[in-house]
Amino acid sequence: MATLVAAGVSVTYCIVTDGDAGGFDPAVPRSEIPGIRRAEQVAAAAIVGVTDVRFLGYKDGELTVSHDLRRDISRVIRQVRPQRVMTMSPVRNWERIAASHPDHMAAGEATVQAIYPDARNQFAHPTLMTDEGLEEWHVRELWMSGSPTPNTYVDVTDKFALKLAALRAHVSQTEHMEDLEGMIRGWMTDTARRGGLPEGRLAEMFHAVTLG
Repeated sequence: MATLVAAGVSVTYCIVTDGDAGGFDPAVPRSEIPGIRRAEQVAAAAIVGVTDVRFLGYKDGELTVSHDLRRDISRVIRQVRPQRVMTMSPVRNWERIAASHPDHMAAGEATVQAIYPDARNQFAHPTLMTDEGLEEWHVRELWMSGSPTPNTYVDVTDKFALKLAALRAHVSQTEHMEDLEGMIRGWMTDTARRGGLPEGRLAEMFHAVTLG
């Protein structure tokens, strides 16, 4: 995201759940977690230059690919009218099970369905048009992270400090980790090696699809 923003690309975050089932401190009331997570997300986004952060407010740990979720994601797509949508892979990754959280997979599948056919079909979710005036929109690119079949590797070495700072802004999720930098650097080093990048580089990987 920092690389895209630096290149002049307008970036919008769409956050599906409020993370209310997360956290590691039992002393924090569950009712306070959504507000904490939202504030952390806004702060993390700002670090990489993103100021447009939209929350759908679905309950953490219970996400399903519902018609309502598809409509709500379609709404954001029609509002923002993006060329590229980045989401989680809806396909389970057995080599890295933590990348396949059920919420992640459900959000990924709902996003894929919102991209095709929903957002581009003027007759899907008709109230988006009749009540909100949101016309159909064709997304041109879909990039999925956490996929077991990545085909695109992006060198983000120069933005690593920003990535780490953004992750640390998610205090309720990362404060308890003893070596967050080492863990992330290790993952990204392996990704760069897998993508054929030079030694010492750090990378992100995606399964990218060009849509007709």
